[in-house]
Amino acid sequence: MLSLEQVKQSLESAGQSHILQFWPELCEGERHTFLRELSQLDLKGLEDHCEGAARAAASPSASLDQHIEPVPPESIGSMRKSDKESLAVWENEGLLQISENGVGVLLLAGGQGTRLGVQYPKGMYNVGLPSSKTLYQIQAERIHKIQELADRKYDSKCTVPWYIMTSEFTLAPTEKFFKENNYFGLEPSNIVMFEQRMIPAVTFDGKVILQGKGKIAMAPDGNGGLYQALVDNKVLEDMKKRGVEYLHVYCVDNILVKMADPVFIGFCVSKGADCGAKVVEKAYPAEPVGVVCRVRGVSQVVEYSEIQPETAELRGPEGELVYSAGNICNHFFTRAFLQDVAETYKGQLKQHVAFKKVPFVDTCGNQVKPTKPNGIKMEKFVFDVFPFSSVSAGDNPPAQCEISPLVSYFGEGLEQLLKGRTLPTPLILDEKQAKELQAQ
Repeated sequence: MLSLEQVKQSLESAGQSHILQFWPELCEGERHTFLRELSQLDLKGLEDHCEGAARAAASPSASLDQHIEPVPPESIGSMRKSDKESLAVWENEGLLQISENGVGVLLLAGGQGTRLGVQYPKGMYNVGLPSSKTLYQIQAERIHKIQELADRKYDSKCTVPWYIMTSEFTLAPTEKFFKENNYFGLEPSNIVMFEQRMIPAVTFDGKVILQGKGKIAMAPDGNGGLYQALVDNKVLEDMKKRGVEYLHVYCVDNILVKMADPVFIGFCVSKGADCGAKVVEKAYPAEPVGVVCRVRGVSQVVEYSEIQPETAELRGPEGELVYSAGNICNHFFTRAFLQDVAETYKGQLKQHVAFKKVPFVDTCGNQVKPTKPNGIKMEKFVFDVFPFSSVSAGDNPPAQCEISPLVSYFGEGLEQLLKGRTLPTPLILDEKQAKELQAQ
């Protein structure tokens, strides 16, 4: 734990010295707790975080209309439109991977159920079924069933491990709930709970908000905090140890989610994809849901607020919406891709601004519950890693390489000539260039 002097210096250099304004009023125990909390903050990155939040809040979302296009048909499979033979092939492939213990499910469960009118984790919510089952129980039972289906199909005894990302708010009650319900019949060692990071809420002018005299207002860093949490909690190592190669990632409040859906898993595996998204068709043009599409040739999710109404209303020759692939936070990732993101790309994830009503103490120490948004919470979204996919990267922008027919007719000799080499593009590979490469 850092000393008070160290913390004070760091806060002053970050322009956040107001955080300690009530220090003299705290008792010894409160001071110890607050100092421990401050020591765990990324104090070096605090200034950048606060300034970035204020900048992002002041910057309107840019329209992407001129840069977007639909996802190409070859990248799409459909439960409604694909032929029965393809669906059967994908399902068998998915069940095979499950039967070989190669598939895990990863639940994003960091949020509380405040919008549902409850103060406990969403997964504990009774959704009103005749059975009174909670979301967690429904999902646990689907894991049971998919294991049973894979075992029956391939005469195996498989396990689909369940990784559950919680937050500071939801970890303890979730652990308690699972224990009280005997883990819904699942083996406890196959349920891995871990916690995502918390980050400070910030005012519109870039100041950390005090929730109490000795407490910073903190919030989970969005479901895109998954990638840092995988590193913090050594979850990727656990997946590797278990032999998990493919992950189905989803949000807790999806009552219809098919755990480790074999058709979805099989489709992505058969396409050689390192990430994928299950979508639903938008109900109407202005429906407030993100859309999976391409931006400058790269597949990604574009928020509805970033698309102009006239673009959202575009229709194809049969009257269908051109941009209809509604994102429902239901994703496929290979473990190898998650490893790449964790090691290389997580620092490049886009930051999204959420305007929130954040309870705070005013300068006199009075507790205030705001009636309108007064703070900024910066969030990362799980789907913002799509542009880092090798498929997306290969599609945009295409590396320009012209190969003279005098060098190769249909690709013969190119492996020997180019294997292991990194060449700048655009590249014209003619006879002269080929001879130079051979001589190296």
